[in-house]
Amino acid sequence: MTQQPTSKNTICLWYDGTALEAAQFYAKTFPDSAVKAVHHAPGDYPSGKQGDVITVEFTVMGIPCLGLNGGPMFKHTEAFSFQVATDDQAETDRLWNAIVSNGGQESACGWCKDKWGLSWQITPRALTQAIIDPDPAAAKRAFEAMMEMTKIDIAAIEAARKG
Repeated sequence: MTQQPTSKNTICLWYDGTALEAAQFYAKTFPDSAVKAVHHAPGDYPSGKQGDVITVEFTVMGIPCLGLNGGPMFKHTEAFSFQVATDDQAETDRLWNAIVSNGGQESACGWCKDKWGLSWQITPRALTQAIIDPDPAAAKRAFEAMMEMTKIDIAAIEAARKG
């Protein structure tokens, strides 16, 4: 008997046959992440055959997700992303580099995409604090520094914030 999900809300992410590979990558890369269950199709379906992996239950940093191997019809876009708050440059670098070096690609302002096209915002807490600084000039300097970055450089953000 299959265990029912404990959360009333689960993020469903569409993959083209690679849901298990993606879930395993997330589980090894992000803390508080795991592959919970793998389900096989009870019959043939438009993008697969009976016995193929059709769904994968997993968590990403405690957030329940379902990977659906739905086929090539739909692709991930930047309209959805995971935002990961990091505590220091080492954590920022580790997560960013794990995503990008595993077939992903860099984008702007702390965003990157994994090899499955899913967008991630690797956002140091120092950046968040800098752009909400009560001093509008400091916030603007930090924001402008961020706008020039791909991966966020905390030291450069702090230097810009201080002027």
